[in-house]
Amino acid sequence: MRALLWAGLLACSLPAAADKPVAPVEIAGAVNVTAEKLVDLFATTPQLVMIDSRRQEEFEKGHIEGAFNLLDADMTQTSLAKLVAEKYTPVLFYCNGERCLRSSNAAKLALEWGYHKVYWFRGGWKEWSDKSLPVAK
Repeated sequence: MRALLWAGLLACSLPAAADKPVAPVEIAGAVNVTAEKLVDLFATTPQLVMIDSRRQEEFEKGHIEGAFNLLDADMTQTSLAKLVAEKYTPVLFYCNGERCLRSSNAAKLALEWGYHKVYWFRGGWKEWSDKSLPVAK
């Protein structure tokens, strides 16, 4: 009986993150990158536009240097075109990580709207900050 009670208490105390959806492993048409690949991509692709799909408050606390903030829910063809005018310009999307769907939603929209060089950083802000890579505020 006591073991059953502890099991119930443990189950109730699991983090809320376990309830959050998990981002897809890949997005058809997009190139997945890791933090290390993003560092290389940034160094070798000066025209790369990085879109941080998180909320403004999160962006202001820290983001990848050079990224623009455009919340996925606010992204329209027009708002994306203001940042990435040519559809062959490489564009990368990221958000909070594997438990965040914002960047995957944004990348899918960009592909639907005809963007051809779409990169997706699935590990996002969590992976970037966990690896102590440079941040801007």
